[in-house]
Amino acid sequence: MGDPATPVRLDRFMARANAAYYGTRDPFADFITAPEISQMFGELLGAWVAVTWQGMGAPTPFVLAEAGPGRGTLMADALRLLARVAPACYAAARVHMVETSPRLRDVQAQALAPHADPVAPVWCDAVADLPPGPMILLANEFLDALPIRQFVRTARGWDERSVAGEVFVTAPATDLPADGPPATRDVPEGEVLEICEGALAIARQLGRRLAQGQGAALFIDYGYDGPQWGDTLQALCDGRPAWPLARPGMADLTAHVDFAALGVAARAGGCATWGSVTQGAFLSALGLFARAAQLARNQTPEVARQVSEAAQRLAAPDRMGGLFRVMAMASPGITALPGFEGCSPVAPVASGMEKGG
Repeated sequence: MGDPATPVRLDRFMARANAAYYGTRDPFADFITAPEISQMFGELLGAWVAVTWQGMGAPTPFVLAEAGPGRGTLMADALRLLARVAPACYAAARVHMVETSPRLRDVQAQALAPHADPVAPVWCDAVADLPPGPMILLANEFLDALPIRQFVRTARGWDERSVAGEVFVTAPATDLPADGPPATRDVPEGEVLEICEGALAIARQLGRRLAQGQGAALFIDYGYDGPQWGDTLQALCDGRPAWPLARPGMADLTAHVDFAALGVAARAGGCATWGSVTQGAFLSALGLFARAAQLARNQTPEVARQVSEAAQRLAAPDRMGGLFRVMAMASPGITALPGFEGCSPVAPVASGMEKGG
């Protein structure tokens, strides 16, 4: 990870550490994601894809993409649902997986093997590499692992955090982002403000793409929606919380997603945004508890209890249902999106509609 005596900017440290972690370790030994908790999660997102595809005018073919697909469980469950209840959408989908880890690509290929006919899934390294055309993108727990920068408010302006060994060091910020949260938020002196330039770049790129054609992108992650601040950098190592700067490459480093900033960037690109709403509200609107009751019917009491517990874990306000939030980005012509019935879309920034890319 370099000379520990030489400070490394936090986002660069985080990028190297997570590249080593995901390239060499099994992340699911340290944490469990919603698709691994229950098949209901991927099935409901599959239903979301089918309804959204119809709202786009049922383009054939279309790109069905997932960013940060883990073991491929979410996409496999979504495709199984589509094959059963929306065969036209299933046949039109051209599956693309945004994944850089060769090891995880192999795991995903095994999970998607039943869906390789008639068109096999395709892997790419970045959201920007997805092919043109109508698209629906799913991203669950993708943004939280992208590198962040941390700025500390001082009496003279902003300092930026770097990493030296296992401690933080600060120095006056020399290349503060001109259009990010540090320029727009009144943060108390001594507090930390985080910015994820990678997430904002993806949002702007998607905003431009969705402004120019039919499509939608759905992001689900833990985070906040408002002008907040604070240090949210965290690490999991061997299934337990750990000091983020210790043992780089041996721990999963994440930070909470700033959905407010994400929405601003997407609308500046030219698309509309929906939400964010809590995961609990979103999944409930998609029929989570009705699906749980259906799965539990005619099962043993123990299986029925497990299904009910999984639904509660996904949706309860004091569990993932409250911690995780959901935001959609969509082409301005899309007038309705399932799961967001209680909120109106936020229109794109007018000047963003003029941007190319």
